[in-house]
Amino acid sequence: MGTGTSRLYSALAKTLNSSAAAQHPEYLVSPDPEHLEPIDPKELLEECRAVLHTRPPRFQRDFVDLRADRPSSHPSIRVMQWNILAQALGEGKDNFVQCPIEALKWEERKCLILEEILAYQPDILCLQEVDHYFDTFQPLLSRLGYQGTFFPKPWSPCLDVEHNNGPDGCALFFLQNRFKLVNSANIRLTAMTLKTNQVAIAQTLECKESGRQFCIAVTHLKARTGWEQFRSAQGCDLLQNLQNITQGAKIPLIVCGDFNAEPTEEVYKHFASSSLNLNSAYKLLSADGQSEPPYTTWKIRTSGECRHTLDYIWYSQHALSVRAALDLLTEEQIGPNRLPSFNYPSDHLSLVCDFSFNEEPDELL
Repeated sequence: MGTGTSRLYSALAKTLNSSAAAQHPEYLVSPDPEHLEPIDPKELLEECRAVLHTRPPRFQRDFVDLRADRPSSHPSIRVMQWNILAQALGEGKDNFVQCPIEALKWEERKCLILEEILAYQPDILCLQEVDHYFDTFQPLLSRLGYQGTFFPKPWSPCLDVEHNNGPDGCALFFLQNRFKLVNSANIRLTAMTLKTNQVAIAQTLECKESGRQFCIAVTHLKARTGWEQFRSAQGCDLLQNLQNITQGAKIPLIVCGDFNAEPTEEVYKHFASSSLNLNSAYKLLSADGQSEPPYTTWKIRTSGECRHTLDYIWYSQHALSVRAALDLLTEEQIGPNRLPSFNYPSDHLSLVCDFSFNEEPDELL
């Protein structure tokens, strides 16, 4: 590497231990806003793997081909949904009793998160519980070609944790060489007319190759048992906002989120029966095409073992088709201590789907 690399910046190295940092001095220099050169994703992936060399290798996950002989003349759009686990919550509040504290160290855990993103190379990335947006994800992903938006929770629980890194929130990234931003809305969700602590981002994008437009949204609804009606109201508010943004489903829609709700909850049923004609992409992995995965999060807390399906990618089934979906980790891969772990950085699994526009959009059902 030449002298130009001395100007390279990477949040990757900001909290690296001294031995790892010494091996990669080119990533230690603070950024000069006028010299933020693009990063080669392969180079960054190598950096991540060098930091993670003492950890077990990444789990192998395969894409399942879901094409139902629907041709498409346009390249597919890869969307990644992931609650990455806020660092402040993982270390200070979530009480993952079977997860060694060493596995949660940010200097290595962020490399596991980046490795997962780099491995699947999404065109659009929807994240929840992001509390390192400005010092890690925005500077790095922008240099990989992404445009990002961050909307923090008004009263983030991260702020209650000592030595926190600021509030957590939702983040949405898209590749600028593939899409043009048409409009963007930051939505603070309401429930029974009350403003809540949960948020969403909704953006209308235009595909540069085809000129087709679609809306992508990311959200994170209220957690915990006993708040089912509250989540239901938040979901209804989000659906109403999306109804307006998509002009009553004229613009195709993809909604990613940690809904904190099993498929039996009202909020799930609202999305499944909405006039926006949405379907849940991961149902297509089931034998009958109608059942959600058995889990998208699996952890052990002081209160016991928690295995739930809470994360979803919804899409306009009249206008879009799912070409492939990334299979989930098996129970054997996850292991008896569950998540997070030295192998996997979050208590939630990432969901990844490849979408294509239907050549002739079906009529709304």
